[in-house]
Amino acid sequence: MSAPNTPIDPSHSASPVSLGDLRVQIDGIDQELLSLLNRRAHVAEQVGEVKKREGTPFFRPDRVAQVIEKIQQRNEGPLKDQHVANIWREIMSACLALEAPQRVAVLGPAGTFTEQAAMEYFGNAVEMVYCASFDEVFHATAAGTAQYGVVGVENSTEGVVARTLDLFLHSPVHVVGEVSLLIRHNLLRLSDSLDGVEVVLAHPQALAQCQTWLSRHLPNAERRAVSSNAEGARLATTNPAWAGLASEHAAAQFNLHIAAHAVQDEAYNRTRFAVICLPQTLAAPPATGKDCTSLVVSVPNRPGAMHDLLIPLKTHGVSMTRFESRPARNGQWDYFFYIDLDGHPSQPHVAKALEELSQICAFYKVLGTYPVSS
Repeated sequence: MSAPNTPIDPSHSASPVSLGDLRVQIDGIDQELLSLLNRRAHVAEQVGEVKKREGTPFFRPDRVAQVIEKIQQRNEGPLKDQHVANIWREIMSACLALEAPQRVAVLGPAGTFTEQAAMEYFGNAVEMVYCASFDEVFHATAAGTAQYGVVGVENSTEGVVARTLDLFLHSPVHVVGEVSLLIRHNLLRLSDSLDGVEVVLAHPQALAQCQTWLSRHLPNAERRAVSSNAEGARLATTNPAWAGLASEHAAAQFNLHIAAHAVQDEAYNRTRFAVICLPQTLAAPPATGKDCTSLVVSVPNRPGAMHDLLIPLKTHGVSMTRFESRPARNGQWDYFFYIDLDGHPSQPHVAKALEELSQICAFYKVLGTYPVSS
């Protein structure tokens, strides 16, 4: 007879194993898991006390990544590596909440894709600080109301989030991480039909990402921009003729029907979110081998200035993965240039390129160095 905690292999049993027997087994394993998780939590509390004495950061994304990678290397299945990563991220998030609860500023209300990105990065055990705009996310993070903030930076369909770039220019926060999220917009309303929709409410980016679908299926509906997709879903609860474009999470949050699934025009619509904080909260993460360095610069308005900007990158073999311009708003037709570089400042060739670049720029600011989202 098998020991109580030894899994039974039905293919080698003398007689078929009953569902009841398997459930008893699972109950026993669950109890073991719970005991082990609580042992881990007790150790995490001791880690928190050490960190308080030493004044070291409580949240270390590089440490989270190392633990998950090590666990995945030891995974022999049948659990998939991605599922193992999700489980361990939540375990570490719950333990971190015992060490020191982390507050994360996101675009609100509950149910936004920004909140979803924050959960993917930090786990579900963090305390969300819901903000009405990305301006408020930056302010809450810079003022210390939240230790971290999450803001949208770029969408694969509609390009950069211009307001976020402008806010980076003079904010003291820097980027320490990123999340790339697959965005599926759903039409949410009080009924499960498209009939009678007079107004569609969503963030301007979402309305733009769904414009072809809206023109084909709801050509007469007004498209009304609001502060977030979750806010559009919330407003859809107040009028049966209104609908929002938002996530399935928002549908559950506000008890709305999904009248149409995945209405974005591009099937693989993705958004990059930046994780921001003050440098004293968390310094730039160490190099991982797959890193990005983000800058904002301006150059003197003279012939050849843009060409000169690229020379240090070519000379030292540094690849530029993104280049965006934003007006300086000084009335002189000057521009700030937002650049993403492949690499980490601790790498000699990147360090040399940055040093030379800083010397030829009228304005130069490193926005952050962080691991590239997979």
